[in-house]
Amino acid sequence: MEDLRKRFGRLVMTHRKRAGYTQEQLAERAGVSIDTVSKIEIGATGARFPMIEKIAAALEVDPAELFSPEIPSGALRRGPLLEVTTRLAGLSEDELRWISGVLEAALRNKS
Repeated sequence: MEDLRKRFGRLVMTHRKRAGYTQEQLAERAGVSIDTVSKIEIGATGARFPMIEKIAAALEVDPAELFSPEIPSGALRRGPLLEVTTRLAGLSEDELRWISGVLEAALRNKS
C-alpha cells in the first residue's frame, strides 16, 4: 500500500490547487509555515489531527477528503447532502427500501 503520508500530501496539494491557493496562501489560512505545507505535500512529514483539521478548514473540506480521492470535493460539507444523509441514517431497512424506490422513480421521471 502506498505510503499514507505521500497520499495525504498529494491530496492536500490537489485540494489546494483546486481552491486556487499557493502554498503560501494555504499556510497563511491554516496558520502554519510554508515549509510545513511544502513538507506535507511531498510526504516528507506527516500531520497530527490538529494540523489536519487546520488544513481541512483552510481548504474548506471535510478532513476525510484529505485521505480518500473517492469523496467528491465538499461532499461531506454540502448542506442538502449532509441533511439528507443524516435523515436517512435514522431510518429502518424497510423505510430505506421505500425511499430508494421513490428516489429511483423521481430520477427516472426527471426531464
